[in-house]
Amino acid sequence: MNTLFEAPWLADLTTELPPNVRLQRLIGGLRAHFCCGAVALLRLEEEHLRPVVVDGLVSESLGRRFAVHQHPRLAALLARGEVTCFDHDSTLPDPYDGLLDALVGEPLPVHDCMGVALRIDGRPWGVLTLDALQTGTFDAAARAALAHCAVHVEAAIRMTRLEQENQALSRAGSPYAGDATDEPALRAALDEGEILGQSEALTRLLHEMKLVATSDLPVLLLGETGVGKELFARLLHRHSPRRHKPLVHVNCAALPESLAESELFGHRRGAFSGAVTDRPGRFEAADGGTLFLDEIGDMPLALQARLLRVLSEREVLPVGATRPVPVNIR
Repeated sequence: MNTLFEAPWLADLTTELPPNVRLQRLIGGLRAHFCCGAVALLRLEEEHLRPVVVDGLVSESLGRRFAVHQHPRLAALLARGEVTCFDHDSTLPDPYDGLLDALVGEPLPVHDCMGVALRIDGRPWGVLTLDALQTGTFDAAARAALAHCAVHVEAAIRMTRLEQENQALSRAGSPYAGDATDEPALRAALDEGEILGQSEALTRLLHEMKLVATSDLPVLLLGETGVGKELFARLLHRHSPRRHKPLVHVNCAALPESLAESELFGHRRGAFSGAVTDRPGRFEAADGGTLFLDEIGDMPLALQARLLRVLSEREVLPVGATRPVPVNIR
């Protein structure tokens, strides 16, 4: 590792950058500094941890919500409040199984993990986690370095929050900003900071998105790859009555055809070779919340037909199951 205080990403703390860019560069810098396979910044929302920025994990991980009580490693980080390392022989399950970029859909091999809880203004904010595929990566020096890094990450989060507050105050004068005294709307605005721009067309689009968000109808987002459909899906979710439930992101183009049905609808134990336990699919994971099906046109036609039935009937049939499971999703 390079000397911690010579790390170039520390300069970003004093540089004017879009909030999401600052955090992404910070997390990417941490991954390079610690020579690890993945780094994730997760925010605590009631009893769940939501990935905010990741590096080394698949993009679908940003749509996950990790229930703290179901993931003992994450629960341990929050409970201890200090740098905690899970050695390669730890028996606690890893929350990122199947989510590493280098091993998509595969169980994680024996590896090292460490993390630390983050606090803002004296209150729990979330956790920072690091995973290294090479055992022995996180020695005593690495653990001490992470304790120092956590201070800088907390500073970046505070700076991001201040910038978002300033942006929200600037938008208060817009004819599309709504009632600036509406506390829930203001809190939602403070969490945005992802869609940047002040053109009349974009302002009008954001206003229309917030209007349709209050309904429970399915929404079709059209646009070329890379225009930011995922950002608008998050906006819809944040302004919907389902905002306190999960937003699950599925990249349909990245789903292997042989695993797509199981990934979407889940499977039962013994349904196929390797199915040693019941596993809920993405539809069940999004129950009560929002499911964002990205690049749906790249999904096999046969699966698209079944998907249409699921969306109309609001129930899924896991692989190997005999009875459908009702789901409440948008």
